[in-house]
Amino acid sequence: MVLMRGAAAASLLSSNASRACLRTQAIRPAAHRITGLQQPQHKVLRPAFLPVRWHSVPSGGSRAYDFDAMKQYVESPSPDRFIIDVREPAEYEEGFIPGAINIPIKSQPDAMFLPEDEFEDRFGFSKPEMAKEVVFYCKSGVRSSAAAQLAQQHGYKNVSEYRGSWMDWRKQGGKEEKPGMSTDSTSGSGR
Repeated sequence: MVLMRGAAAASLLSSNASRACLRTQAIRPAAHRITGLQQPQHKVLRPAFLPVRWHSVPSGGSRAYDFDAMKQYVESPSPDRFIIDVREPAEYEEGFIPGAINIPIKSQPDAMFLPEDEFEDRFGFSKPEMAKEVVFYCKSGVRSSAAAQLAQQHGYKNVSEYRGSWMDWRKQGGKEEKPGMSTDSTSGSGR
């Protein structure tokens, strides 16, 4: 009989079999210590779930911007640059970088691949032109990296990421905008 320990046994055997195995395990360790007999140890291979900390690394071919560069872009908007917030609409409505447009990457991963008319129907503004610079940001930089990769796959050549994203923007005291607010600074967002 193959002996397994605790949770591994319970997860691999049916409930009746696991109870019997656990009863056997409860008795054997004491006898093992007293007699000093060594039972062969069998290892059960199972996937290891290790903690992962996601962080943003610019996708191949995109530029990475810091807070100071983004602040300058917000203060001096250009019709040749789109700042794109890829967070979900509920996150966007809580606040965003002034002039940013919202294209949620998680719920709309095909957005950059849509024809222009379908894009405008779905989002209510014009699709960023391929020749313009697109600067992506999200909450912490992970989704913006994915969005930059998707944009590059679709053929955008002038792709950038704000690596610090929304968390860095707020921490550094950057100006915030909310839907319905108007500011003097707007990017080439088409809004």
